[in-house]
Amino acid sequence: MGELAEFINGRAYKQDELLASGKYPVLRVGNFYTNDKWYYSNLELPEKYYAEEGDLLYTWSATFGPHIWIGPKVIYHYHIWKVALKNIFEKDFALQFFEADRVRLLNSTNGSTMIHVTKKDMESKGILLPDVYEQRTIGDLLKRVDHLIAATQHKIDAFEQIKKALLQHLFDQSWRFKEYS
Repeated sequence: MGELAEFINGRAYKQDELLASGKYPVLRVGNFYTNDKWYYSNLELPEKYYAEEGDLLYTWSATFGPHIWIGPKVIYHYHIWKVALKNIFEKDFALQFFEADRVRLLNSTNGSTMIHVTKKDMESKGILLPDVYEQRTIGDLLKRVDHLIAATQHKIDAFEQIKKALLQHLFDQSWRFKEYS
């Protein structure tokens, strides 16, 4: 993997460098998963420490996995890698490979083990790399499946909200069927 991609570590921050507002949001691992609280920074850093829309990122500490960044320009935290791919490694294919690898790692752990993926381990992973055309085809197919899953989940969430409203109104008797008193 180290011959196909460069795993660029984000930056560690001192508490006084994390501001309530500022020029750049600071992307931390939790912002991908459960934490919607953002810190900011006014630091001007080398370009390698910034992630922009479309960049492939990988969270590697505790909660880990690949992500395509869809937000504004951010400074990313130390527990995130920006993955710079060589021209022979397609981004959507790489995303799916990293996701499959994440699932494999999770299935091979026991109990409440906190997993950290090391840069050395990631760089030493082997991969059978098809030609660029086949990578694009596979990546596109799996991206379409991911979009279908997301759309279906959105519909499920909407139906769950409808059911919740029905349960509330029917059981507090604010809504009744005409045949029943």
